[in-house]
Amino acid sequence: MVDTNVVMTAEGAHPDAPPRCVAESARALREIMRTGVVCVDSGRRILQEYQRQFDQKRQPGAGAKFVRWVLDGKWVEDRVHRVDITPLGDDEFAELPSPEDGTVYDPSDRKFLAVAAAHPGKPPVLQALDSKWWGWQSSLAKLGIQIEFLCPAEIERKYKEKHGK
Repeated sequence: MVDTNVVMTAEGAHPDAPPRCVAESARALREIMRTGVVCVDSGRRILQEYQRQFDQKRQPGAGAKFVRWVLDGKWVEDRVHRVDITPLGDDEFAELPSPEDGTVYDPSDRKFLAVAAAHPGKPPVLQALDSKWWGWQSSLAKLGIQIEFLCPAEIERKYKEKHGK
């Protein structure tokens, strides 16, 4: 699973992203394109979010190249896994129950979490700099969802600054 934040960080679209995070995000995307698999929802919510982020007229960077790779391979099952998720309403899905600990997932992130929860292999979700995810780790672990932080020191620091922890 690749959160849009990783794609945008690799593209250089986050002005506050440290160069190391941009490079690590680009490396992770290149590795997926070279030997990996990406998971998306069969309803195209994730693909549509990826596409909305890019101006097709500018020179593509690592993030745009990844999105193009996903779009070009969206029907190649061994490279792009399409996962069915069940919408219950706006940005709510049957596969992602509400956490018992009171955690509230950002609506725009729920489709990624629902796909990770619904996929039989429970793939980790790649995350670059969206600090909310740092605080969700324990509630997501209870669902069997793991987050792979590409820039753990930066995201932890950012989370602590925002939440005073």
